Amino acid sequence: MLKKALKAMKNGEFVLMFDDEKRERETDMIIGAEFVNPENVAIMREDAGGLICTAIHPDFCDKIGLPFMTDIMEAAIPEYPVLEKLAPTDIPYDERSSFSIWANHRKTFTGITDNDRSLTITKIAELCEEERFDDFGKEFRSPGHVSLLRGAKGLLKGRQGHTEISLAMAEIAEITPVTVVCEMMDAKTGEARTVDEAEEYAKEHNLIFLDGNQVIEEYLK
Repeated sequence: MLKKALKAMKNGEFVLMFDDEKRERETDMIIGAEFVNPENVAIMREDAGGLICTAIHPDFCDKIGLPFMTDIMEAAIPEYPVLEKLAPTDIPYDERSSFSIWANHRKTFTGITDNDRSLTITKIAELCEEERFDDFGKEFRSPGHVSLLRGAKGLLKGRQGHTEISLAMAEIAEITPVTVVCEMMDAKTGEARTVDEAEEYAKEHNLIFLDGNQVIEEYLK
């Protein structure tokens, strides 16, 4: 199944990825950022319903200079003391969030439409692929409507969330390690979709459903 999932990623298709029963217990729609189009954004928005985020390889983040949001908050505490009280020290499934900043490409209008978000996402992948890291501030503005996630150093050696799993898959599939992830929600229960429901969606739409542990095992060999 992993080989089929990697082939799907290389072909610019969605892969449904479940992380772990002991973690978020969520299935994310995952796709390589370089392939994203407005239709893909609409599918994630309508069929998944979670937060549409762009995960960026830690090496790229270092070269761009993208911090974790928690680092920004910590630096701003002297001016805004309330930020110290907001520190995310009680996440039940993880030690640290992968959130960085939010951004829009400078050629977008509001930034929130399917067209605008698609443009922002693909341009981030393009900038990283072409290694034009110094152009980040020229091409993007912040705050924006695309949430950027910073992968942990060492990827799955450092953290094993959807951010790192998706980036590890991109590495193995030999595509640009910038990915888009979106949690699959259930409007009926107000919770995440169950594994059975996610698998059923995958069958209906001819997509690959994969347990993230398969990627972790392969990557850490």
